[in-house]
Amino acid sequence: MPKPAHILLVEDNRLDIELTLDAFRQAHVGNTIHVARNGREALDYIFGEGQYEDRETYPLPDLILLDLKLPGIDGHKVLRRIKGTPGPKQLPVAILTSSEEEGDRALSYECGANSYLTKPVSFEGFLKVVDRLGEYLLTLDVGPPKVHASGKNQG
Repeated sequence: MPKPAHILLVEDNRLDIELTLDAFRQAHVGNTIHVARNGREALDYIFGEGQYEDRETYPLPDLILLDLKLPGIDGHKVLRRIKGTPGPKQLPVAILTSSEEEGDRALSYECGANSYLTKPVSFEGFLKVVDRLGEYLLTLDVGPPKVHASGKNQG
């Protein structure tokens, strides 16, 4: 049985954060979820900067759930920075957004997104998305070796 994963949820909308956390609890997906409320906070977490320097307390995520419409540094800029840096570029990033715009989806994949998921409007729909994420990205998908933000393998 796989060990619980660390998920970084990058979301600025309080209600969407609560909905996501509730859906993970309801789906009994036993993972640790860290929340970044904007692009700057997400980058600090991923690169171990500022308050997120302690990797024991704030380990690199096994999965990043990234909203696109963020204040300050938007989701596409966060994605470009992650995927443009050795080490973090190997982290799986699933876009989780309310945007159904074809341009947003195309740009997300062009920037290196691993998945693009549109937020369902119902809680039941959200439970299904979380359940699929748990199965596919966290248990069935065998990713690259763990790396430090510096790009060095952890082992």
